[in-house]
Amino acid sequence: MLIPLANDPRDYAWGSTSLIAELEGREPSGRPEAEVWFGDHPGDPAVTPDGRTLDSWIAAEGKDAGIPAPLPYLLKLLAAASALSIQAHPSKAQAEAGFAREEAAGIPRDAADRTYRDDNHKPELIVALSDEFRALAGLRELDATRRLVAELGEGAAPLAERLNGEDAALSAVIGWLLSDGADAARDVIAAAVAGDSDEFSAELDLVRTLDADFPGDPGIVVALLMNLVTLRRGEGLFVPAGVLHAYLEGLGVELMAASDNVLRGGLTPKHVDAAELVSVLDPAPALPPVIRPRDVGDGVRAYDVPIADFALYAVTPGVTPATVPLDGPAIALATSGAPVVAGTASQDEAVLVPGAAVLVTPDEGAVRASGSGEVFIAQPGR
Repeated sequence: MLIPLANDPRDYAWGSTSLIAELEGREPSGRPEAEVWFGDHPGDPAVTPDGRTLDSWIAAEGKDAGIPAPLPYLLKLLAAASALSIQAHPSKAQAEAGFAREEAAGIPRDAADRTYRDDNHKPELIVALSDEFRALAGLRELDATRRLVAELGEGAAPLAERLNGEDAALSAVIGWLLSDGADAARDVIAAAVAGDSDEFSAELDLVRTLDADFPGDPGIVVALLMNLVTLRRGEGLFVPAGVLHAYLEGLGVELMAASDNVLRGGLTPKHVDAAELVSVLDPAPALPPVIRPRDVGDGVRAYDVPIADFALYAVTPGVTPATVPLDGPAIALATSGAPVVAGTASQDEAVLVPGAAVLVTPDEGAVRASGSGEVFIAQPGR
């Protein structure tokens, strides 16, 4: 069975006014369009053709169709024109403990200062649809960060001092910046805005942009500690638990575990709990977690991620159809052309346009894509 899904874009302030409209081939609405959700998450469930939300449809029809409730993943289109908040997500164990703690404290789940809104982790994968997708991901190798900070001169001296020593703890530096280091952060930002560097020119340009959008925000200095990443179309960025990240600009397909647990580290007017962020943070410097797809069949590429919550495939059918076996309920989302998606058991099919999606029930056994264009298929991982 194939169930068409639709949803309206969410109008977060950082959203693009054009990227989703261009993908869908329509006139822009004039408002920021940040995300379109294709899933059953109660925060904004997709809508089925009979007018029911997907969570309601699954509650009524899902058992007979072999669909668990809720789905273990959430698929989105994401379009950023400016930076999202710097953030990290907890592990499953951290989420369970934090959720139980806040439930016991009686903090309403929709409270502005609530951190754990559910008991799940939120690993996520974004794949670039635009020619370039810019992001911050993970903490830069420490020697490189020391070189960057040294180029900022006396204005960054307090930060440089905290980064000295073989045992310099980046988590402690981040905690200081977000709690007691606001004055020092403004000095570092001023030095970076006025600074010049051959090696780190892109990072300093980013500081200027962020300071225009978030004047004096300590998170701008947190951004200076992070890897600046530019994805090319089709490349992915996987963010596991504890890894700091922030999307900056571009259009992408995002797939994540179904959770709303976000610990923020700046670039936002929302609640920042520095101590809790530091408690879940992975402070180890590492290369950006870029994922390039792996060919797994004719016209089928897989994005390998080390979790069981979700799997993502990019499908570009050729002369012969491309087939993806199912490991559970899948959502197919078209991103170009006019792909024809079919279930191999029922032979039911749907012609998709860019931005259109269908739920494919697991009893279909596999999804077959033909025609032209590209379709992304999300389903549970193995």
